[in-house]
Amino acid sequence: MSELVETVSEAVREAEAKLRESGVAPEALAAFVPERRKLLIRRKPTMQPLGHVWRLGTLMIGADAGSPPALYVVGKATRSAARLHPGNQSVSREERRDVAAAALHGGYAEGTPVNYDAVQIALDEATLTSLAPELPLGLVDGEIRVRWRAGAPLDGAQTLRAYLRERSELLAHPPQGAS
Repeated sequence: MSELVETVSEAVREAEAKLRESGVAPEALAAFVPERRKLLIRRKPTMQPLGHVWRLGTLMIGADAGSPPALYVVGKATRSAARLHPGNQSVSREERRDVAAAALHGGYAEGTPVNYDAVQIALDEATLTSLAPELPLGLVDGEIRVRWRAGAPLDGAQTLRAYLRERSELLAHPPQGAS
């Protein structure tokens, strides 16, 4: 394993250990499966469970014990909820209600936060040395850095290790008055 891969893996493991020791509850990670038809039978949209993660700003780390370190770029999130009768709201609001109902249909208890459409970053040399500019991660001088937003310059951006330490500390010990 290269030094870059080892450094990234160790940073993810450190953050995971900190959050686990602090008792921070992970969130669900799922894949959204849209509505589909099989012959004449309509299948409702659903969420297929993929595991658990801790959300740390623009990144998420895997929270499944015994699994290798996993790093994800945040996609979308919802909170599972029953889909009651449609209201006269905007189309986008109705679509969000459908997604929340898909999470409930996927087996998540009502009110459970569910992350979906996340992009997993493979922790290998080839992936880490060729990160796309639309990702919040980038490689500078042999170190992975985290941009404040996708596409932003990497000048002055935090290293992945510093970013994960700061974010895991905030999640484990939120400032007084934060909810």
